[in-house]
Amino acid sequence: TREGEPDLDVVIGDSPVFRQALHKVSLLAKSKAAVVISGETGSGKELLARAIHYQSARKSRPFIPVNCGALPDELFENELFGHIKGAYTNASSAEKGLIAEADGGTLFLDEVDTLSSAAQVKLLRFLQRGEYRPLGSSKSMFADVRVISATNTDLASLVDKKAFREDLHYRLNVLSLSIPPLRQRGTDILKLTSHFVGVYAREQGRATPR
Repeated sequence: TREGEPDLDVVIGDSPVFRQALHKVSLLAKSKAAVVISGETGSGKELLARAIHYQSARKSRPFIPVNCGALPDELFENELFGHIKGAYTNASSAEKGLIAEADGGTLFLDEVDTLSSAAQVKLLRFLQRGEYRPLGSSKSMFADVRVISATNTDLASLVDKKAFREDLHYRLNVLSLSIPPLRQRGTDILKLTSHFVGVYAREQGRATPR
């Protein structure tokens, strides 16, 4: 497979709940709608987001991941929308944002629940029309981007607590995929253990212990 493209044939796990989630990936790939993937930390949300992208009609276009939790609020707009030359003191040249890079492809928003109120408003404006303005520009630009978001919290409960915008949740959560935690996957634990023991044994040039 191409760099970054997951091969679902080698995804480890055959428990019924996990296979059901994998089956839904192919269904989501046939749609153009936004998706929210929920699951605990380490459950494989980005892996399945990539699988949705690379099984979709957008597979020849970029898959651009964004870690919202690691993106300072003051840099959010610049990172997503880019800027024109002279937009601020150190802007010696124009720079495309991640949305422009993802044009025709998929933008993956990891930890979307960590976005500040201001960042949520800016993202909502783009989702409503596919329209945005680079920092310092008076001209609007358009991008055809499918948005897949990931969260390890319940966005609906955040909406109830007024910690996440209801209108943004409505735009993001058109389709959904829930990844079961490992404790619900039974014998997958043994398969994963065997796999990783083998991986690290090979890295150390040792025979695989059992």
